[in-house]
Amino acid sequence: MEQILINWLIEYGYIILFFWSILEGETGLVMAGVLSHTGDMDLTTSIIVAGLGGFVGDQIYFYIGRYNKKYISKLLKSHRRKFALANILLNKYGWMIVFIQRYLYGLRTIIPMAIGTTRYSAKKFAIVNFIAAMIWASITITLSYIFGEEILNVIHIARKYWYIALPLGALIAGSIWYYFHKVTQKR
Repeated sequence: MEQILINWLIEYGYIILFFWSILEGETGLVMAGVLSHTGDMDLTTSIIVAGLGGFVGDQIYFYIGRYNKKYISKLLKSHRRKFALANILLNKYGWMIVFIQRYLYGLRTIIPMAIGTTRYSAKKFAIVNFIAAMIWASITITLSYIFGEEILNVIHIARKYWYIALPLGALIAGSIWYYFHKVTQKR
């Protein structure tokens, strides 16, 4: 089964990377960097495909916010604090928030939607978003490419000692979730 997944990644890697970048991104970008390191993908093509996917994803979220304000506010009622935080960040940092949001866990999809609900220029958002997506893809994939051997070693160790890696990974993921959950809570 594992070899089938690896073969799919090698054969359909760019398509998977594009759609993964629309939805989330970082894990797919790291995989693309490692596959570029091993020679199974091209570094430049991976950066372009991932950047375009990230750009398309944020544009979709922006226009969902722009044309479905009432639906979005009702659907994401439980994320009101994140929307408020996104608006505060937009007012405080302006266009820089489009760059920063790619690295804010839990706000990656909320911020473009929140920006879409404001009067922020769609053209300006698209230009800044495109540049931000390409920089995001370049940094993440290039670092994964450079540290590809180390990442492969960590994966090898994690596979060998899965009974330690799984709880450790769950602890780290849970800690990150808890931290961001507390940050967005009412004080």
